[in-house]
Amino acid sequence: MSAARTDVEAVEAANTALYDAVERGDMDALARMWLEEQEAGESGVSVVHPGWPVLTGRGEVLRSYALIMANTDYIQFFLTDTEISVLGDTALVSCTENILSGGPAEEDGSAGPLVGGLVVATNVFRRTEDGEWKVWSHHGSPVLVERDEDDSDDDEEPGQGDIEL
Repeated sequence: MSAARTDVEAVEAANTALYDAVERGDMDALARMWLEEQEAGESGVSVVHPGWPVLTGRGEVLRSYALIMANTDYIQFFLTDTEISVLGDTALVSCTENILSGGPAEEDGSAGPLVGGLVVATNVFRRTEDGEWKVWSHHGSPVLVERDEDDSDDDEEPGQGDIEL
């Protein structure tokens, strides 16, 4: 197996581990996925969650994930359209996050309401001195999708449904 292929597979595994940590609400695992300040260089690490301003610095990035995890009872990512490029010690991953999330459980113990969404994400990884691939930057942008409120409304022109995030 070529070194380039091995790098792509290692980056893919790191990218999957990032989303797995968020799904499990595992802050320790998530923190291990991000570069330390000295590894990230002058610009540090950064994150842009959909609808949020850019956050820079390891502390701010990890706090943002802690807030998301604390306020999300259930989240699952189905990654599609994943593309990985590796150049030296830097890797770029683009993917579509098909997100299923939910609120608090119902009084009877059943799952709470679930909501789906699409986010196009770019994750930048950097190889550390010990050979691990760690997140340098994450940027997620919501995808606007059309949704028809009432499929039986024949007066509406095709493609004129409401826009939803």
